[in-house]
Amino acid sequence: MAKAKVILTRKYPEAAETRMRELFDTKLNGEDVPFSRAALIDAMREADVLVPTVTDTIDAEMIEQAGPQLKLIANFGTGVDHIDLHAAKAKGITVTNTPGVLTEDTADVAMALILSVPRRVAEGDKKVRDGSWAGWAPTGLLGHRINGKRLGIIGMGAIGQAIARRARGFGMSIHYHNRKPVQSGVEEALEATYWESLDQMLPRMDIVSVNCPSTEATRNLLNAERIGLLNKNAYLINTARGDVVDEAAMVTALQNRSFAGAGIDVYAEEPHVPEALRKLRNVVLLPHIGSATIEGRDAMGDKVLINIQTFIDGHTPPDRVLAAML
Repeated sequence: MAKAKVILTRKYPEAAETRMRELFDTKLNGEDVPFSRAALIDAMREADVLVPTVTDTIDAEMIEQAGPQLKLIANFGTGVDHIDLHAAKAKGITVTNTPGVLTEDTADVAMALILSVPRRVAEGDKKVRDGSWAGWAPTGLLGHRINGKRLGIIGMGAIGQAIARRARGFGMSIHYHNRKPVQSGVEEALEATYWESLDQMLPRMDIVSVNCPSTEATRNLLNAERIGLLNKNAYLINTARGDVVDEAAMVTALQNRSFAGAGIDVYAEEPHVPEALRKLRNVVLLPHIGSATIEGRDAMGDKVLINIQTFIDGHTPPDRVLAAML
């Protein structure tokens, strides 16, 4: 039997690529240059299985042009907001993702931002590197302590809970907003306070961490009005998706010092980062590295392989994006 034609849109971990070459008729992207829209359409006309990632926007028009042989989009990543799931379902294309393997990695980066922004770590690093540091001073680079502060988590899923566990270790008080309360045992273990109203939670928090997925319901969830609810000494951390926060409104508020600062790992139109945001000193900006660990990437590759092989064997892939998620 002919091997399934699998096309990878980016360069993935070597072990995963090698195993895919062994199992399937696999076309690699050795240059690791993101596919253009035309290149993605061509790949969808050729492949039995497409393996895209977050840099590949796959909309309804593109899916309509896919060849009849394309039956699986095995996403290399957890988020699937860049794929039109409704169009894929209508076309009879199964979509899978790689959940559960990036929780601890993303929580680590969120916690790093929670620590570094209030303590002005990036500003201090810059002073040392550019030679402008004149030595210790009683009022030099004063920030805010973390211990005893209230952390408000928006989206208390696996990543939100992992951040909460870390924050508890630093003596923070955990609060959260979610579609519904987490299980009572989890809430008790974290000593977490549930807020049904996001608008009521925001002004009471010292640090707000965004950890919900990008959906139609969460896009611009933190709009200008809600950003305006943050108190002047609060910090905003976003390691989820850029479009959950109104980026322009956030920049304006930071420029006006309406709230104290931000730690950002994701942006509305990646890889574009607004110049106004890059110029701000009261922010720490990271290049979307929340999941960027060797261990995490290897685990993602393993999940993609299992999803593809299970599908080809005629079974339901373990990480199929279910119709209920649409």
